[in-house]
Amino acid sequence: MKLQLLFPSCFSASNAIIDGGMDGIDGLTPPSFRVFSYKEMKAATMGFHPSNKIGEGGFGSVFKGRLQDGTTVAIKVLSVELESMRGEREFISEIAALSHIKHENLVSLRGCCIEGADRFLVYENMENNSVAHTILGEDQKRTRFNWEARRKIMLGIARGLAYLHEEVEPHIVHRDVKASNILLDRDFNPKVSDFGLSKILTGSITHISTRVAGTLGYLAPEYAISGRLTRKSDVYSFGVLLLEIISGRRVMDFDLEFGEQYLVQKVWEAHKQDELQNIVDPVLGVNDHQGQEAVRFIKVGLLCVQEAARTRPRMSSAVKMLTGEVDIDDMKITEPGHITDLTDIHIGSNKNSTQSIFSKDSDSSGTARTPKTGVF
Repeated sequence: MKLQLLFPSCFSASNAIIDGGMDGIDGLTPPSFRVFSYKEMKAATMGFHPSNKIGEGGFGSVFKGRLQDGTTVAIKVLSVELESMRGEREFISEIAALSHIKHENLVSLRGCCIEGADRFLVYENMENNSVAHTILGEDQKRTRFNWEARRKIMLGIARGLAYLHEEVEPHIVHRDVKASNILLDRDFNPKVSDFGLSKILTGSITHISTRVAGTLGYLAPEYAISGRLTRKSDVYSFGVLLLEIISGRRVMDFDLEFGEQYLVQKVWEAHKQDELQNIVDPVLGVNDHQGQEAVRFIKVGLLCVQEAARTRPRMSSAVKMLTGEVDIDDMKITEPGHITDLTDIHIGSNKNSTQSIFSKDSDSSGTARTPKTGVF
C-alpha cells in the first residue's frame, strides 16, 4: 500500500511515499524530528509491557518509554484500519501539524516510526497527566490547583490556540480541544495535544466543510449540525474548557435524580440570575479579588460559547480579555448554543457527504478515540 503525504504546505516536498517503511520521510521534517525503528520502540517500552501503558484509545495505546539516551517519552501506537484509513489519517495529521511548529503551550513531537500497519508517534513526556485527570478529578486532586495555578493553565491554553489560529502559517484548527487533550508538564504548564483530527487552513481559506469530528459537549453547534469548520469552532470548545477548569465540573454530569446535566446551560442560568460566583469551584477558596477575576474568566467562557459563531471572539482577543487588556464589562453576552442530542449531529448519507466521527467523554464510557486517562 502506498500513501502520499498530502500536505505540501507543511512539508518541503509533496510526494513523500509511505510504503510500509520510512522512505521519503527523512528530509521532510526538521532536525529535531527523529525517525525511529520498531526495535527502538520495542526496547523503549520493554516490549510494550502492560506496566508501561498509560493510555488506551480508539486507534491504539499510549506507552511510557525510555530511549537509549535516557530520555523519557510517550509513545502513541496508531493501528491503521485498512477500510477507513482513520489511523493513517490521524498519523499524517499529527506529523503535518506538529513537525514544523513550536510553542511552549503545544506538545512537542519528537519523531515517528512505521512498522507494517502500525504507526508510532513519539512525544515529550508529560509528567502530570491531563486537565481531565487532575482538575476535573476528585476533590483531593482539585485542591492541588489553586486559582493562580488554574489561571496559568487557562492562559497557556489560550495562547497555544491563538498561536495555531493566527500566528503559524498556514493556520491550524485543532478540532478536538477538550480537557483530556490538555497535558501538564512537571511544572504544570499546559500543552495542547492530540492533533490527529486537526485541519489546516491554507491561504485565504477561512472555513472548510468536513466530517464532524470531536467530542460531544465540546462541539460547536454550527459545526456539529452542518460540518462547517472554522477557527471559531475551536473557540467554542475552548470556552467550554474554561468553564470546566473554573468550576471543577465536567461538561456533562449525570445525576440520578435529574439525569444528564450540561455545564454550559448551568452557567448560562447562573449568569441570568447574576450568580456566577456560585459556579466557581468551592475547593478554590478564592478571596474577593480572585473571585472577581474568576467571574470575569467565566464571562469570557460564555462569550466563547455563544450560539452565533460571529459573536465569539478570536483567540487572540480571548487572551486579552483574560489578562484584562480588553474590558468585557459592557460586552453583551448572548445565549450559548450546545448540542445535547446525538440526532442533531450531521451525518452524511453518501461517500461525498459529511461523515461523523465523535466521542463522548465520561467516567463510565471513556472515549471513542482518545485514551481514557487523557494522555494524548
